Amino acid sequence: MAMLARSFASRLPKAASARLASRALSSGQKEWVPDVSVDTQLVHGGINPCEKTGAILTPVYMSTTFVQESVDKYLEKGFSYSRTNNPTVSELEAKVALIEGGYGSICVSTGMSATASCINGFMNAGDHCVMTNCSYGGTNRIAREQFMPLGMEFSFVDFTDLDAVKAAIKPNTKLIFSESPTNPTLNLADLGAISEIAKEAGVLHVCDSTFATPYICKPLDHGADLTIQSLTKYYDGHNIGVGGALISSTQELWERTKLIQNMHGNILSPMTAFMMLQSMKTMGLRVTRQSESAMKICTFLESHPNVEKCVYPGLASHPQKELADRQHMNGLHGGMAWFDVVGGDTAAIKLMDNIKRPWTLCENLGATESIITACAVMTHANMLREDRLKAGISDGFIRISVGIEDPDDLIRSLDEALNSL
Repeated sequence: MAMLARSFASRLPKAASARLASRALSSGQKEWVPDVSVDTQLVHGGINPCEKTGAILTPVYMSTTFVQESVDKYLEKGFSYSRTNNPTVSELEAKVALIEGGYGSICVSTGMSATASCINGFMNAGDHCVMTNCSYGGTNRIAREQFMPLGMEFSFVDFTDLDAVKAAIKPNTKLIFSESPTNPTLNLADLGAISEIAKEAGVLHVCDSTFATPYICKPLDHGADLTIQSLTKYYDGHNIGVGGALISSTQELWERTKLIQNMHGNILSPMTAFMMLQSMKTMGLRVTRQSESAMKICTFLESHPNVEKCVYPGLASHPQKELADRQHMNGLHGGMAWFDVVGGDTAAIKLMDNIKRPWTLCENLGATESIITACAVMTHANMLREDRLKAGISDGFIRISVGIEDPDDLIRSLDEALNSL
């Protein structure tokens, strides 16, 4: 396998970091300055006007194959077949790596594809993974329903307890899988401390940082080896496309993920890549607005007599507020929150059934529209009920994803729904 990976890697275009370092902020006349702010990188990072036409946006290369000048010059231009590399997708992969602070990335069909690619790439039958006991429901399910029957082992552990994480490591452990903040309970993992535990044990640490976004937290900056992003969420941010990314901290890890991507034929479509190259430009604006609105909404919820509990990393009441302030950048804590209402599950379901616009009852998160989600029957229905309840996800658990609407309008709708209980 190692020889195959090296052979495949020799056919790859330059990695994201190397390619982006040589790119210009505008067409070839100004050097790219790598220490500009992330807001500027989100707009301009790694992108040049088209050399032939001057088009300011990256073209959509809807081509399955790419003509070679000769046998001897095979892959001289970097592209042969779009299952392996496509120019539009490669631009997105390079830009995602830049924003996340990685060496390179792969962009695949969904966030779950990124998770599956990670486990497929770095675990085999007989290997063991220490995984957070509260994660996106699909992550928990694929571990139980696909990888455990193939002979892999998983220990589901409370990652807020560093001693428990350390104690769960076995001689055959190959991967520590964290998620921060967790979906949907918003527990935080101390990424620096967990990365140290992983390095001491000689295992890889991967973090799903979808809720945080790279605008708030970059796991690779805290010592993680790999980062998972569901691009569907805050990268897209408009309920338009689905995609995922697996970002690597080193060339060796990136080459392995590229091999897995190629073997599985798991590459994002050029059109979706084009759309995400545009939508991610406003990530900073959206995440800032969503975070500020979420704080205002959660402050309201915490004071409402029909709300028993509201959890948001920005609130002083969050049990890990110190870690949130230390680990999250820009004084922001994201657009995700959850709350329980007086009256239990029945009242919560009534609220979700009857809440009015601008809230919308559906799955997904991170979009411009504000979304309210019944996790027990939507995003986490595939968890075993006892595991779901143990993780704190009750039948009436209310998760909210705050959009970019006027927060006063969102509060007014919540207030009306709460007062009707």
